[in-house]
Amino acid sequence: MTSHYDHAQVQEFWQYVWERDDVYELDEDAADPTYVLGMFPYTSGTLHMGHVRNYAITDAYARYRRMQGDDVLHPMGWDAFGLPAENAAYERASDPESWTQACIRRMREELETMGFGYDWSREITTCEPEYYQWNQWLFKRFYEEGLVEYEAASVNWCPDCETVLADAQVAEQETGDRVCWRCETPVGRRELDQWFFTITDYADELYEGLDDLEGWPDGVREIQRNWIGRQEGVRITFDVQRGETTDAVDVFSTRPDTIYGATYLAVSPGHELARDLADADEDVAEYVERVREQDPDEVGFSGVETDATAVHPLTGEELPVYVAGYVLEDVGTGAVMGVPAHNERDHAFAREHDLPIEGVIAPTDATREVDLESEPYTGEGILEDSGDYSGLESETARERLVADHDALEEDVTYRLRDWLISRQRYWGTPIPVVHCDDCGPVLVPDEDLPVELPEFVRTTGNPLEEHDSFRETECPECGGPARRETDTMDTFVDSSWYYLRFLSPDYDDGPFDTERAEEWMPIDVYVGGDEHAVLHLLYIRFFARALSDLGLLDCREPVEELVSQGTVLYDGEKMSSSKGNSVTPREYGAETTRLFVLSAAHPEQDFEWTANNVRGAYDLQQDLYSMATAFVEDGDTRLERRPHDEYLAREIDRTIAAVTEEYERFRFHRAATEIRELAQLLRRYREYDRPHDETYRRGLLTLAALIAPMAPHLGEECWNKLRGEGLVVEADWPEPEREVDDYRRERRLVERTLEDVRDIVDVAAIDEPERIELVVAEEWKYRAADHLREREESDADLESVLEAVDADVDRDAVATFLAERADRTGRGTEPALEADRERNLLERAAWLVTDEFGADVTVRRATGDDELATKARPGKPAIRIT
Repeated sequence: MTSHYDHAQVQEFWQYVWERDDVYELDEDAADPTYVLGMFPYTSGTLHMGHVRNYAITDAYARYRRMQGDDVLHPMGWDAFGLPAENAAYERASDPESWTQACIRRMREELETMGFGYDWSREITTCEPEYYQWNQWLFKRFYEEGLVEYEAASVNWCPDCETVLADAQVAEQETGDRVCWRCETPVGRRELDQWFFTITDYADELYEGLDDLEGWPDGVREIQRNWIGRQEGVRITFDVQRGETTDAVDVFSTRPDTIYGATYLAVSPGHELARDLADADEDVAEYVERVREQDPDEVGFSGVETDATAVHPLTGEELPVYVAGYVLEDVGTGAVMGVPAHNERDHAFAREHDLPIEGVIAPTDATREVDLESEPYTGEGILEDSGDYSGLESETARERLVADHDALEEDVTYRLRDWLISRQRYWGTPIPVVHCDDCGPVLVPDEDLPVELPEFVRTTGNPLEEHDSFRETECPECGGPARRETDTMDTFVDSSWYYLRFLSPDYDDGPFDTERAEEWMPIDVYVGGDEHAVLHLLYIRFFARALSDLGLLDCREPVEELVSQGTVLYDGEKMSSSKGNSVTPREYGAETTRLFVLSAAHPEQDFEWTANNVRGAYDLQQDLYSMATAFVEDGDTRLERRPHDEYLAREIDRTIAAVTEEYERFRFHRAATEIRELAQLLRRYREYDRPHDETYRRGLLTLAALIAPMAPHLGEECWNKLRGEGLVVEADWPEPEREVDDYRRERRLVERTLEDVRDIVDVAAIDEPERIELVVAEEWKYRAADHLREREESDADLESVLEAVDADVDRDAVATFLAERADRTGRGTEPALEADRERNLLERAAWLVTDEFGADVTVRRATGDDELATKARPGKPAIRIT
């Protein structure tokens, strides 16, 4: 036998055994299994370290829950549509489907090599018609429910990808440039007819629902709050005169107290009024056309004055009306009242166009001077030059203004805009619509679904536009000639409900079995990166609500607990093949890699990949394996029990309790530390004395079970060598033999005592101590300490303590104890163990002191006439070294 653990030699065997025994396949009759899910991977072609970290987390937790006796649903599938596959096919003179399927085969093999325990019977692939037909079916149901709109819109356009982007797919760089989230090409604007899901119908519910997601990281919830952007304010109506026509234009403002400082009205280039004005004014038309396809940063504070005038709703004054690029169509109402004196953007526009700046809010600090020509004053204050409201504070004025004027009405707006799902690409779900000149847009009948993608045509732009046999069709309503929709769906549609398909992947009567969804949802634990907070994670919440309103799902929040995994760094930068700093799992082996990514840091923290730290994960495996092998080969044990065996037994219990707590909280790094410390203790125990057979074997089996969720091949191999019952993957999670509710206090007592002994030895320069006495405090001190904790320290006087200890105790001794207690206030006064328990624990742990210092150790209780009695305190024994 060898004491060297070679993962490569054992992984194939144990993976065969697990597959043979179907240990990961969930019984169809399971009642409410624990649903553990990692965000399924895009089929990029190979696993990267971000994938490994994500799936190591879900796999460790799924294995832990299975050992806890849960039925566990832990599936895997492929986010297989998307532009990168199309681009890769172009580069390789291939087609997207062939490239995608090749990537899936390669990535599936890598996942299996890593030993991840998936129920592969539930595998789904979003680019297969059997899946995407239900995208189309759901699109139709959403359309019928009024959740789909088709309209002309100014949209984000990536010239490199040649497709539109949703707002959430436009990244803002540190320079302020707006770029495509995939290729980082600067994004422009285009006017196109597009399909939208009206996610804004759920804006308020999505916002309010964040408060109930207690199992989600605060950071993700805050990102979603900011993206939804709920703002309470006031809707103000201005009458706009253009020739003989009067239009009512609404603006939204959070500062109606500044209304008397309005000097102009501005509308966005996409506003309905701007389009009407452009029809009659060439200058306006030229400006609108020019800025429509520009990035907002390019537009800056440009604008064009129009012939229209706006009537101030409070003063009746006529204000000029501008079409201004800084006013965004999808923010607020797409119109603003310009208050240059009290708004930074309005101020910049007014300076650019020589508009008046009229201050109407003065700082409450009368000594503060404000130069409104140089910069606006944007704070709260006292109104001035505001008619009857002059002299009021801002907050009071806002309330009065709304109460007094019909033109002002309380309102709520959202930053969130409807989800643009149209993509001008081939590799995606065809939108199930045909366009008929007589009937307009017509939905494809259910019986004709799926609308399948035709053979790939190599061309620039959208290949479906070049595919005559796909494009030309008949209208389902009138039978006349019609044109099939050539836009495909945003691939985030695929991932917005995929977690439901895993419940019933072969279900033919709908996208998922609604009865099973009622039993098995929500997802108990979902793991992925927080970069998807305003994309995927927001969309799945929207979909769950829409499906619920369709009567298909009864839970409106699909994820109970979310774990956002951090980034793996190399030399301070995120690992990336494009940067040449990526490390593949094969370089260090599956077991070492997954153990390291779990033990390096909390799942939500970034961590640096270093060879030295990887070595620590490798060494831990070797230690555990060599200890199990040596025990089997050596067999030199004893049957009689000794005090230090009791200490080890209790430390095994304490480790089980600690590791269980850490697994429950996804703190695998701390679980690994606990496992490592128990292994070190077991090794030290074996070197100290011939081990007690039952206790030592239990310790080794415990290590095998505790490490198994993180390093399953190692756990299984050690378990098998130690003749554990069955497979460790199906074993019961270890249980403490005795209560360990306060195991942390027991540990701290032993650790502090050892540290105190070391300090005395160092300070007194004792080279070879011969005898060490540990003296536990008298019983009355424990009662006194309890009494002081039950009452405020300042309320406890000498007489009350004497009464509480209820013993014939020297009054001066109690007074001394109280004085010492007062000196230590704020330096840790947690409850101590009971006196007998403290003494027993130290007696069992005395071998650690003997092992370290080679001295005889005695543990005893202090007595009243003992010179060490005054020094001994609950939780801190007195120490004498000779």
